[in-house]
Amino acid sequence: MTQTFVIHLAREALLMTLALAGPVMAVALSIGLIISVLQAATQVQDQMLNMAPKILGVFLVIMLLGAWMLNIAISFTTNLFTQIPSIVR
Repeated sequence: MTQTFVIHLAREALLMTLALAGPVMAVALSIGLIISVLQAATQVQDQMLNMAPKILGVFLVIMLLGAWMLNIAISFTTNLFTQIPSIVR
């Protein structure tokens, strides 16, 4: 196991993490921004108004993209497990 191999594995893990978390975080961020602007405009400062739409939006994104996210995670894990013999050498 060389240093470049470890860097490659770490890079692939980070890219996979960004690909999986990116859509969920983008939806949560955009919903939070929209709700915050609406709260500032109406001067309503209720925390539940901010949390409930975020939870619903994140749930919908996970329901829509869950199969794709699972396929990416499974392919990364399978690839990692198939590389174990070369890591042990």
